[in-house]
Amino acid sequence: MNHGRRLDIRDCVWIVGPTAAGKSEVGVALAELIGGEVISLDSMAVYRGMDIGTAKPTVEQRQRVTHHLIDIVDPWEEYSVARYLADAATCLEDIRRRGKIPLFVGGTPLYLKAVLRGLFEGPQADWEFRQHWRALAETNPPGFLHAEVAKVDPASAARLHPHDWRRLIRALEVYHKTGRPLSEWQSQFDKPREEAMGRVVVLDWPRDILYRRIEARVDAMFDRGLVAEVKRLVADPRGFGRTARQALGYREVLDYLAGKMSLEDTINLVKTRTRQFAKRQLTWFRHLEECRNLPINEPWQPEDLARRIARDLSLTPLS
Repeated sequence: MNHGRRLDIRDCVWIVGPTAAGKSEVGVALAELIGGEVISLDSMAVYRGMDIGTAKPTVEQRQRVTHHLIDIVDPWEEYSVARYLADAATCLEDIRRRGKIPLFVGGTPLYLKAVLRGLFEGPQADWEFRQHWRALAETNPPGFLHAEVAKVDPASAARLHPHDWRRLIRALEVYHKTGRPLSEWQSQFDKPREEAMGRVVVLDWPRDILYRRIEARVDAMFDRGLVAEVKRLVADPRGFGRTARQALGYREVLDYLAGKMSLEDTINLVKTRTRQFAKRQLTWFRHLEECRNLPINEPWQPEDLARRIARDLSLTPLS
């Protein structure tokens, strides 16, 4: 039984980094230089109509270089890592068939790890099993589920919070369906693959400059009409999906529209949370051995960085 999915990444290059690092600019410049096409590595850029808050590549950038996996689902739909990998596999086949180089560009850490190392998908959901264990959790003392997971999968129990019923029940489900602990399955997808080593370039700004770039981007988003964009999404009778509405910037504006805070406080909160998100992104990248940092400072030119990356990775520029 195959419970995992892995992409063929033998010829891929990755441009990643925290939010507001300039990934789109560098990605486009590098794609033009080496004959590449961009596969977006952004979990929210997949949604149509969510343009301002997700900082998608501009129309001009998308005219210069072909981009994939942007604007492919509607905001009322759910989109998963597993679906992303399936879509990315189709893109890779298409790009290679036309003799181009696949260039993943973006900053969603979970998507990056899944692309690099694969994804444990596990057995299909058994809703009867889940309802049974949820009922047991509701009728037993606190910590019951956690203790049950600890019996069969101590590694997962150590990682999961005792109140995280959904993931605890999933750990039990995987064990009962496969006879092997979830942590054991996941460990197969926790090792770097040789073909990606050193080919994941992290755009690495000094922290103070990165934070200034983040604050300027957030101000620009509100100036460009982020509030109006969220109003339009909420007004759609088909709904604003659970996953899409959690996007950074969007959930804060939803609270503003609900009268929970002022516009000034909303903008400041988005800045704070975006800085916090950037720190989490950088932590993820540090823990992936495939990543190599590319220090950047001002003044900077995306084309200069693209040439440097091409040279470092021995990528042949187009004549």
